[in-house]
Amino acid sequence: MKSAFFSQHGGPEVMTYGDAPAPTPEPKPGQVLVQIKAAAMNRVDKWVRDGWPGIKLTLPHILGSDGAGAVAAVGNGVATPSASLRAGFAVGDRVVLNTNVGCGHCEMCVAGNDNLCFNWHLFGETVDGTNAEYVAIHERQLLRLPDGFPFEQAAAAGLVFHTAWHSLVTKGGLRPGETVLIVGAGGGVNTAAIQIAKLAGCIVYVVGSDEKKLARAQSLGADVLIDRSKEDWGKRVYQLTGKRGVDVVVDNVGAATMMTSLRAVRKGGRVLTVGNTAGPKFEIDNRFMFGKHISLIGSTMGTRGDFATVMGLVFAGKLHAPIDSTFPLADIRAAHEKMERGDVFGKIVLIL
Repeated sequence: MKSAFFSQHGGPEVMTYGDAPAPTPEPKPGQVLVQIKAAAMNRVDKWVRDGWPGIKLTLPHILGSDGAGAVAAVGNGVATPSASLRAGFAVGDRVVLNTNVGCGHCEMCVAGNDNLCFNWHLFGETVDGTNAEYVAIHERQLLRLPDGFPFEQAAAAGLVFHTAWHSLVTKGGLRPGETVLIVGAGGGVNTAAIQIAKLAGCIVYVVGSDEKKLARAQSLGADVLIDRSKEDWGKRVYQLTGKRGVDVVVDNVGAATMMTSLRAVRKGGRVLTVGNTAGPKFEIDNRFMFGKHISLIGSTMGTRGDFATVMGLVFAGKLHAPIDSTFPLADIRAAHEKMERGDVFGKIVLIL
């Protein structure tokens, strides 16, 4: 089985393509073996590859938290689909993977909050991922693709739309007519958030680093564009909203932007975060938090219910994951070099 993996932490140069560090997996009871056709990249690939303080992995490690492909085999206990049974999978079925995996039996999983599982894992982060020819995964983590729906589009949408939907809708309680400020125009979660906020009937403000990315954000539905290279975006939001502030801020940048986000949100507003691309540690002036009655809401990934809902909208064409570029899995090092440079709008997709 071919895969892309690293044997030591470091930059793009540590990425290797070749025979997997483990043999082709055999599906256990309840599992399905999927032949991966497309695997999208995410920032978590870089963070895991770099090695953050305290990370403990069995090396070599296979990256990849997104994937779509075809069923190659099914384990014992997996139902065979029939006209009267919508569940189950058969060899050849086209599927997309939800790699945010709960144990299935703890109190959180039973309650439908599997992203809060006490033994939670994310493929490619805490366990081997989808940058491989084959992956074994529990049948509950799969959705069947509509006929003709591209593997590349399914893989590109999975993690980012799942994450954005849970943050904005499930936890953020987004309502029609609200104003939403998204800090950053080009990342996968932010491009998903623009579309979800627009679909929800909101007015969408986007802060971007250049005119090109802002133009693309506008094509996804952004209403108000702010170029942070030309003006103080916090002051601009203040002016545009008549000194009120926006109802919701989506800030997945972290250290470089959080205080400005707290200033930009209205009294009683919400600041949502699912990441920290500019660094995880920063100071907060707590007077903004209690003085403005701000809710700071964090989340990671989403539930299986969220995944089914948002991917249904993707399949229906109401949401769309922009793809920046594609690379053969064998060119994994070049793909990581591109991600490292940061000149990306949407997703990088690996083709197997």
